[in-house]
Amino acid sequence: MSSAEDLDYPQIILQYSSGFLVSKVMFTACELGVFDLLMESGEPLSSDAIAARLGTSTTGMERLLDACVGLKLLAVELTQERALYRNTEISNIYLTKSSPKSQYHIMMYYSNTVYLCWHYLADAVREGRNQYERAFGISSKDPFGAMYRSEEEMLKFMAGQNSVWSICGRDVLAAFDLSPFRQICDLGGGGGALARECVSLYPNSMVTIYDLPKVVQVSKEQFIPPEEHRITFHEGDFFNDSIPEAELYILSKILHDWDDDKCRQLLTKVHKACKPGGGVLLVESLLNEDKSGPLETQLYSMNMLVQTEGKERTAAAYSKLLEAAGFGKVEVKRTGKLYDAVLGRK
Repeated sequence: MSSAEDLDYPQIILQYSSGFLVSKVMFTACELGVFDLLMESGEPLSSDAIAARLGTSTTGMERLLDACVGLKLLAVELTQERALYRNTEISNIYLTKSSPKSQYHIMMYYSNTVYLCWHYLADAVREGRNQYERAFGISSKDPFGAMYRSEEEMLKFMAGQNSVWSICGRDVLAAFDLSPFRQICDLGGGGGALARECVSLYPNSMVTIYDLPKVVQVSKEQFIPPEEHRITFHEGDFFNDSIPEAELYILSKILHDWDDDKCRQLLTKVHKACKPGGGVLLVESLLNEDKSGPLETQLYSMNMLVQTEGKERTAAAYSKLLEAAGFGKVEVKRTGKLYDAVLGRK
C-alpha cells in the first residue's frame, strides 16, 4: 500500500478535475460517428478522410482522433505520408451502434441529458432536489414526467437502459438460481432488455413487463419482437395502480429513484401481490457499508440527486426496506460488476 509520501496529490487532483474531458471526448466521437465509420470502412483511415466523410473540420477531427488514441479507443499507424486510424477492440464492441453490446445509446443519454443536469450539481447539493427545472425549464416534482418529456427523450432513455443490460443483465439474473420462478413480473421493465435476458437464461419462465402505457407502447413497437411470446405487457403506474400476481418481481434500478417512504410503499404493494413462496429481486449498485465506495456507486448516488428523488444504498439498507415490507430470508450477491442482486422471499 502506498504511503502518503508516495502519492502525487497535485497530479491526482489534476486528473480528477479533467475527468469530464475524458467522457466528453468519447461522447463526441460516438455522436459524430467516428467508430461506426471506421468499423464500416474495413480499413484504417486518415484524419482527412474521416473529417471529409463526417463533415467536420480537419484540425478538429485530428485532435479528437489523437485524444481517442490516448484513451485506447483508437489505434494509430504512422506511415511516411500520413497517420492512419482504426478502432480498437473495445470501441468495436462497445462504441459502434451495430454491436450487440453497444453502449452508444447510454452515451448519448449521458451526453445530451445527464450532463445538463450535472451542470447544476452545486444547486442540487444546496437544495437536495433534482435539477430538471433549471436544466430544461420543466417541473422537477415528477422525475419520470421530466425524463419522458418527449417521445424522443423517452426512446433515448429506454435505449440507453437496454444497452446497460446488454452487458450487465446476465450477471444479475444469474446471481441467484431463479429457475424455480416461472411467473415473473419486471416492474418498470422499460425497453425489455432485462426481460429478454431472463427468458434466455430461464427458458421456462414467462415475464410480464409492467410500465407506464406510453412506455409499453414504445417497447412493443421498438424493442420486443412480436414473436417473443414469453414476454407480455401490463400497463400501469405501480404507485397508483394494482400490481398483478406473480411468483417473482424484478425491480431493476427502480428503488434507487425514490426515497425510503416510497420504496417501502412500493415493496409493501409487491409483497401483498406476491404469491406465497415467491420473492422479489432487487438489482442495484450497492454501496459499501463503511462508506469507502465503490466510487462508481457514489457517483451514481450523486446522479440520483440531480435527476431523481432517490439515492444509492447499502445492502443493509435494502435489506431493511425489504424486511419492513414483510419479506424475509434476504440474501445479497455482489457480482463484481456495476450492479448487484438482493433477493427477498415471502
